[in-house]
Amino acid sequence: QHIPDVILLDIEMPRMDGFEVAAHIRNQKPPVRDIPIIMITSRIGEKHRSRAEKIGVNEYLCKPFQEKNLLAHIHNL
Repeated sequence: QHIPDVILLDIEMPRMDGFEVAAHIRNQKPPVRDIPIIMITSRIGEKHRSRAEKIGVNEYLCKPFQEKNLLAHIHNL
């Protein structure tokens, strides 16, 4: 019933990984599919970043990250 302003996802999660969750969100109808997604992960490789971009993830942050950078990305989205 409540549409969040932004979704923070990690790649490594139980049951469904972050890529699957992001793809599921992007396959929904508006306004759900339009929710900005920020992926926060320890996976720094270009393969993972590229996969997230193809799915429609808005921002890709690598751990460790600075809180002020995360807040800036949230503010921009």
